[in-house]
Amino acid sequence: MSERTRDFGHYGARGIKGSDAVARQLDQLTGYIATPITAKRGLMARLRYLTKSEHARKAAREAGLTVTDRTIKAWLEGKQRPSNSSLKQIEAAYRAVRRQNVARYLLRRLNDGGGTRVEIHPFNQSQVDRRFQRVLEYRSLNIRRWDMLIRAWAAGDASGLDDAWVDVIVDLGSQWGKYEYVSAVGFAA
Repeated sequence: MSERTRDFGHYGARGIKGSDAVARQLDQLTGYIATPITAKRGLMARLRYLTKSEHARKAAREAGLTVTDRTIKAWLEGKQRPSNSSLKQIEAAYRAVRRQNVARYLLRRLNDGGGTRVEIHPFNQSQVDRRFQRVLEYRSLNIRRWDMLIRAWAAGDASGLDDAWVDVIVDLGSQWGKYEYVSAVGFAA
């Protein structure tokens, strides 16, 4: 799509891609383990989540957890402590598996009742020179089909999520380009 923003922030505007804001909101709805991975309780909770079944272990391997079963067993028994790189692998695998596990539930929840109302807060223009500022207002949009957004989010596909977001906001008519970048996207499901 040639109309997409190429040089956002050139005049001092601040914001994030709308797709990133949607991903953050979906992550909040996911309900990750709150205890940090650096605490023993957080580490053990993540390891149990990733090893509770054969399906979970397979998904963890596919998500990038490359250590042996023997090493995981030593971690679970407290005989060995994971290195910093292993902690990063565990966290990344946990988040990827958790996203895959809740994607179907979130899809049903967000599509239920004809879709979900989304609030789009425009990007911050306080640092932009007056002559370059645009008229931007808070917008509200009902997203009826979350399939593409959820599929891309669950797969961790940033470009697919960005394309899905642009497809959704095209429904705003000629103003869709103003909401490619936002300060926040909110929805309650």
